[in-house]
Amino acid sequence: MTPNDTNLMVEVSTDYYLDGKSKVEIARDRGISRFQVARLLAQAREQGVVRIEINAPGVDGERGARLAARLGAREILVAPSGPDPAATRENVAVALARTAREQITEGMTVGVSWSRTVEAAVRHIGQLPECDVVQLVGALPVEGSGNSLALISTFAQMPGVRTWPVWSPLLVADAATAAGMRRQPEIADALARADHLDVAVVAIGNWSERTSTVFPQISVEEQQAATAAGAVAECSGRLFDAAGRPVRTSLDERVVGVTLEQLTGTPRVIAIGYGSAVAPGLLAAVNGGVADTLVVDDAAAAALEIIAPS
Repeated sequence: MTPNDTNLMVEVSTDYYLDGKSKVEIARDRGISRFQVARLLAQAREQGVVRIEINAPGVDGERGARLAARLGAREILVAPSGPDPAATRENVAVALARTAREQITEGMTVGVSWSRTVEAAVRHIGQLPECDVVQLVGALPVEGSGNSLALISTFAQMPGVRTWPVWSPLLVADAATAAGMRRQPEIADALARADHLDVAVVAIGNWSERTSTVFPQISVEEQQAATAAGAVAECSGRLFDAAGRPVRTSLDERVVGVTLEQLTGTPRVIAIGYGSAVAPGLLAAVNGGVADTLVVDDAAAAALEIIAPS
């Protein structure tokens, strides 16, 4: 960056973090676009010009900081594991809600995938500032839980929040049907907005029946083909290997939702996962740039500490 660019980055950061101006106000006052403001704020965080410390109750900040340094992640929040999966999910959801409130600011475009934990986190977020919320995946109903369409409807009820739904199942019967759904104007508009996200919230699942909501929805042949191709984890119906590289199978052609390339191009991606089994997938997500911020439980953190580079 030139000295002028650096000065502008500092001035924009001061406007935003110290003076409380919105990105829209800063863009108007300084004669630049809102996207330039967002980029300068992201660069300020990345270069250490701006440092923010969050010490949420119940979250092990020191442990998360040490683990983030080992993995090369921007931030890792470690929530307590509960006596059962439902309690653990709730603890992780509370931590996710806290960091989401900190990271989502006025004028942002926010992408939200679906999982039980993300759904639970929305109950704790409260009111968001004026922003756009983009549904990142089609609906995949899970017994006993909601789905991405229900989730986006919750955001739509928040004053000042505009939503961009994806009126489609996450998985459809074949590639031609999926391509047709992606061409529908409303769906195409929502998915195109995933190219310009400021923040995304997603879930990482280990590629297995127990920890992935997608795995049980496909045939045994597709499951085996994905595993043979090196899939270790799944995010929004997209598969990736231990290095975080996309794994392309017939499943990929049937998904209506965000791509891994769109996530790797997003300035901040907050990914959640809990339980020791998901640790390889979380590490792969960081390695591949799919996520830079993790919200996990004690069990996932302990497993990450074992497999993380020294």
